[in-house]
Amino acid sequence: MLVIAILASFVAFLDGSIVNVALPAIEDELGGGVTLQQWVVDGYLLTLGSLMLVAGSLSDTFGRLRILTAGLLGFAATSLLAALAPTGETLIAARALQGVAGALLVPSSLALITSTFTGPAMPRAIGTWTAWTGVAFLIGPLAGGGLVDTVGWRWVFGIVIVPVVVTLALVARLPRDAHHGTDGEAHVDAVGAVLAALGLAGPVFALIEGQRIGFDHPLAVTALVGGLVCLGAFVAWEARAPHPMMPLRLFRVRAFAVGNLATVGIYAALGLGTLVIPLVIQEVGGLSATVSGLIMVPTTLISLALSSRVGSLAGRFGPRPFMTVGPLLVAAGFLWMLTASEPLDVWWQILPGVILFGLGITTTVTPLTSTVLAEIHPGESGIASAVNNAIARVAGLVAVAFVGVITGGVLDIAGFHRVVVVTAALLVLSAVVSGVGLRSDRLRTATAVRP
Repeated sequence: MLVIAILASFVAFLDGSIVNVALPAIEDELGGGVTLQQWVVDGYLLTLGSLMLVAGSLSDTFGRLRILTAGLLGFAATSLLAALAPTGETLIAARALQGVAGALLVPSSLALITSTFTGPAMPRAIGTWTAWTGVAFLIGPLAGGGLVDTVGWRWVFGIVIVPVVVTLALVARLPRDAHHGTDGEAHVDAVGAVLAALGLAGPVFALIEGQRIGFDHPLAVTALVGGLVCLGAFVAWEARAPHPMMPLRLFRVRAFAVGNLATVGIYAALGLGTLVIPLVIQEVGGLSATVSGLIMVPTTLISLALSSRVGSLAGRFGPRPFMTVGPLLVAAGFLWMLTASEPLDVWWQILPGVILFGLGITTTVTPLTSTVLAEIHPGESGIASAVNNAIARVAGLVAVAFVGVITGGVLDIAGFHRVVVVTAALLVLSAVVSGVGLRSDRLRTATAVRP
């Protein structure tokens, strides 16, 4: 089960890490400037974040492996569509459909772990899951850069089909009973899903397209106001819906609420940082996609080496110190990148910051995941992990939509510095939230003995 969970998440994470290094090449062929680059990323994150909550409910109802299989098949088909996209608009549509399929993968895979492992074994298993899914962040930039520089950016999407096929083969070998869920009546919160999708799409459209048509344009204003109204309606609906896709009662659990609040800042920062670093290396530094991928390798090597150990230590000492120090290390890494100037020296101005980034994020992510799920009943692990993952993706989605606003529409050294400062500020706020909001002793007990 752990191997299948790792491979399924690997598919979704690989797609996220492999695409960023291909954005300059995509823009060169299809045009569209920064706006197209933002939509290629956010088209995927928009549907992923909107529908992941529904996927969590489906996972608990129909069975984790059933939903996992549907997600894998859909991901393969939409990856092929993206690889063959003749225009920027078609590529954006394919990426949105990829997000629908990806929404079925992550909550189901993590729920497989939380429903299989208990006690101290759970944080260790999550640490192993974090480390090995982190291989996607190692393979992604390297493979993406190599493919872009040799056979072209379209293979960046086609290569994702390989791990999908391997995972489907392993799932097919499991006994039939393993695919069953609760066998209860399906309760899909369609109203909530529509309100969430519209509520996210409106502000994202306004932020990205506002750079082109003007933020005071009636279409941008309407999208922003309409989206915010839908988000408000979504929260109101979830509070009274008989079967909400985001049960608000979960946020009464202190660790869950604090962990998700920290998630917002951490993943918004990661969304900004992991997007602009490959872009600035290629577009400002004038280096190849392969080099931009190579620069990110230390982050994943550190994760592979330390994630399991960090998971064990967090189970022993509680997550509070890790979730406080970790974001501060990442912030220090990004602040180092303020040394960047023209001509760009990536080995001194960027690489040391990336190494600090790797140390900090490895220190943070496994304890964060364990914290969010530690005090949640195992029967709701699917929807709880879906809420956390959705919040993480939405945070990245909104952050990427803000890139043009922060940089002023041009990614030069000054714009890069502004992104770095915003990223560091988000991480410092997350560290404060974790340090003040978490109770280490209580969480140490909760992670050792599941409720």
